[in-house]
Parts: sequence; structure tokens; C-alpha cells
Amino acid sequence: MGGVLQGALNFSFPRFAQQARVLGKRRAVLSSTPLEILLFLNGWYYATYFLLEILIFVYKGLILPYPTANLTLDIVMLFLYLGIEVIRIFYGSKGNLLQRKMPLTISLGLMIPAAVMAVYYLLLQTYVLRLEAIVNIILLVFYALELLLSIVALMSFSRVETY
Repeated sequence: MGGVLQGALNFSFPRFAQQARVLGKRRAVLSSTPLEILLFLNGWYYATYFLLEILIFVYKGLILPYPTANLTLDIVMLFLYLGIEVIRIFYGSKGNLLQRKMPLTISLGLMIPAAVMAVYYLLLQTYVLRLEAIVNIILLVFYALELLLSIVALMSFSRVETY
């Protein structure tokens, strides 16, 4: 019976069976649960942020004397920001869950333009409403916490050899 089970294990999961024989134990789970929770919450927060910014731009376009070129630029940049943020959160989550350094490093690299965009919407727009300042500061706090937890996760992934 053991031979049949061993054969089935070798056929179904040959790499796992080889690692189990070589190591004699299971791999430790190194994924960061706090980082994964933060990335999940940041995804929902950014979706809310994006919709809120669209509504704020509609408000600014109707109420404030917002130059058309500046409003168009800010809206186009917001959509580019959406793309950067979706890719950043995806790679951060996959890198963390799969315990891989490269996707997590890509996520950290994409955090730079994302933080620059948050600072732009916080300080450098034509008109910055108080509500925008508050939501952008919260977004920057998310980025700071994710940066810290991503670096800790990368350090823990680097300590373990992968086979």
C-alpha cells in the first residue's frame, strides 16, 4: 500500500515528493499575514479613493474655475495611477503569498510612482480640497506600512534557500 501511495505522490507531485525526501520536512510558511491584510485593505481603499476622486473632479469642474487642460491632465493621471496601483497590489499580493522576491520587489518599485502620485494629488493639483488631503494622507500611511512590511517579508524570503 505504501508503494502505491508513494508512486501516486511521485506521479502527481514529483517536485514535492523529491523535496519531501530531500528535506524530510515541510517548508516553513514565510508569507506575511499583516502585509496581505494591508494589501487587501489597500485595494478596497484605493477603489473607494478612485471613485471619490472622480466625483471630486466632477465637482471641481462644475463649481470651481478649473482650467480644462489641468482638469484633463489630472483625470488622465488618475487613470494611470489606477493602473499602477492595481499592478502594484497584484504583484505585492502574489509575491507575498508565493513567497517570491521578484514580484514583491516589483511591487516595491511601483510604490515609488504610486507615492509620487499621492503626493501630487495631495500638494500639486490646481485645487486641493481638504477631503482630498485627508484621503491622500491615509493612502501615504498605507504606503509607509506596506513598505515596512514588504521589506520585512523580503528579508524573511531571502534567509531561506529555495529548491
